[in-house]
Amino acid sequence: MPCSWWCFARPQDARHPSRADDLVRHSPLFHQQPWHEVRLERQTAGAQVWKYKAARVWASQGSVPVGAPCWLIWAVNEQTGEEKYFVANALAEASVGQLVRVGFRRWNVAHAIRLGKQEIGLKHFEGQSYTALMRHLTLCLLMLGFVAEQAAGLRGEKCGGDGRAGLPRAAGAAAAVAGAPARHDGVALHVGGNPLPPEAQPGRPRVAAAARVRVA
Repeated sequence: MPCSWWCFARPQDARHPSRADDLVRHSPLFHQQPWHEVRLERQTAGAQVWKYKAARVWASQGSVPVGAPCWLIWAVNEQTGEEKYFVANALAEASVGQLVRVGFRRWNVAHAIRLGKQEIGLKHFEGQSYTALMRHLTLCLLMLGFVAEQAAGLRGEKCGGDGRAGLPRAAGAAAAVAGAPARHDGVALHVGGNPLPPEAQPGRPRVAAAARVRVA
């Protein structure tokens, strides 16, 4: 909600509403209550700590009350100096801390849309129907969920040593696929568990390619 949202805190102030940023600073409902704190985890950034205050107010339009009382939540990040205002039509018995967390979920929604545009093809939609756009968005979100699940399953330590990238008997499998030319006669040195052909061993004279050809 923009800080210029008009509201009032008491029924007798209906004809003299205030902007949200003025109300939270001057109304006794706000400046006489202590700050509460919430820690928010982020997917691509460090955790953030926000302080907040909340009170029941009425929305105003042209000095006329609009609707029933609602929650006005004022959140401040002291580290960055940011201020945010949230309005919720939740019941008076609702948990304000939970409302704050729900309000900050918008960051996750924006993050998902940004990834959809950059990685999945959300911005490639070309159509004139809102229903078609929602279907395209749904498919993109399903694809993001699938990719995230696969990436989570591939994380972790390798199943074997780093010498063969964690794959058991990688050299033997490669030789079997390559066939007879991949097997070398004679004594061979082993470097890191993999045999070197005689002509590649250090200190041995190089043999011309023509000399290695056998004539039947």
